[in-house]
Amino acid sequence: MVNEVTKPWVDERRYQEDRFMEALYEAELAERFMKNGLLRNAAGKAYQALKAYVAGLSVDYRDLLSQYFPGRRKITPTKTVERVDWVIAVMPSGRLREVAAIIGDRDLRLVTEVAINLHEFQYNGFDRDMEVSRYSREEFVRRDISLVIDFIRGRLSHMRK
Repeated sequence: MVNEVTKPWVDERRYQEDRFMEALYEAELAERFMKNGLLRNAAGKAYQALKAYVAGLSVDYRDLLSQYFPGRRKITPTKTVERVDWVIAVMPSGRLREVAAIIGDRDLRLVTEVAINLHEFQYNGFDRDMEVSRYSREEFVRRDISLVIDFIRGRLSHMRK
């Protein structure tokens, strides 16, 4: 049996719990990859952890977010949902920074920026001249991955066993 994340328009609380669990799993994978020297993979998982966390947290800010993402969006030929619900469900990478800013949590905004940098690093790797990547040294990548992992675990400590 394949389990899927519940959609926010079906059951927003279950969706939130699913996304928070996803964030914890992704953070755990990021840590494992980092320990094994797979920094680009770890960076990607740290980014995915933060993205899942923001998606889950967005449920609590749906009314506020709906002011910024009005209207409806067709998701299949026969199904349309509120645009805000689609943004919460998909959490497009291009909207992640905006959603974090709308939520208004300063720490979240900082960690979101770090996660976006890690996402970029996942694709571009190191760049000593820092022309295509924001990272020139492994030390700084490791610090940022750890920052995201610690943030996720701290925010979701109530969910950990």
